[in-house]
Amino acid sequence: MKLTKEQLEDIKNQQLQNNSTKRVTSPELEKILYEALPALDHGFIRVVDYMGDDTSIVQSARVSYGKGTKQVSTDAGLIKYLMRHWHSTPFEMCEIKYHIKLPIFIARQWIRHRTANVNEYSARYSILDKEFYLPSKENLAAQSTSNRQGRGAVLEGEQANEVLELLKKDAERTYANYETMLNEKYDGSTIDENKKGLARELARMNLTLNTYTQWYWKTDLLNLMNFLRLRADSHAQYEIRVYADIMLDTLKKWVPITYEAFMDYRVGGTEISSKGMLVIKKLINGEKVTLDETGLSKREWNELMSAFNLSDKLI
Repeated sequence: MKLTKEQLEDIKNQQLQNNSTKRVTSPELEKILYEALPALDHGFIRVVDYMGDDTSIVQSARVSYGKGTKQVSTDAGLIKYLMRHWHSTPFEMCEIKYHIKLPIFIARQWIRHRTANVNEYSARYSILDKEFYLPSKENLAAQSTSNRQGRGAVLEGEQANEVLELLKKDAERTYANYETMLNEKYDGSTIDENKKGLARELARMNLTLNTYTQWYWKTDLLNLMNFLRLRADSHAQYEIRVYADIMLDTLKKWVPITYEAFMDYRVGGTEISSKGMLVIKKLINGEKVTLDETGLSKREWNELMSAFNLSDKLI
């Protein structure tokens, strides 16, 4: 990830601010506020603003004045209760805003989470940077034979080199054509004074999806956790998971008590249907259970057995 001199200066100036406030703040999150945290080869995530902390959740749940006189351990117990019983509104009282630089194909996947306020860099107004995402070789995988939206074995040798070269050449070629149509270089200089440039809103259609874009993404804590529960999961696409893992670390710095409860009950826990619960009860009692008598599908059965590390019972 490379930042321009102007971007670095802007970040430095933001971090040098010394504003007093009567609002609650998160000391650990303050340490990284505005900092560009690297993601993939040219991307980054920056926390640029936030509202509330763990005490804000507790305050909302109790509808009390200020922080009150409760012990931290009592706050932790309440937050765990709220998380365990799927209460939502207290977590909506906290908000966070990120500045994110990411490949367009990840942005299109990300935007499906329609629970945030988003303002993206406008390619109708400005020229997109000449930066493209190129996977490392260990992340070049073949199509999975068992999952239509997943990856299989890693490509190796000459085939991996060929794919990387195609990605690079296609991105560079389409960007060169993008500049030709605009009659303008990415640095703003004119290519041919005797020609008119195509409108930016039209020229952008030629770019590859691994071109980088940027946006500001603001959401509340509840929806951030919903996003992270899906995108920090091992089954999520690697590229979006990189961003989710970084955001997970910012969550830990921002609301550490909530983070602990989230990791325990959402990430580390599992959901069981009534049929699945009956199966587990029978197994605990030492009863023999077969798939046919449970009403579960083979996939549900295997997911249940995997959740409880009962690999010997996988079908």
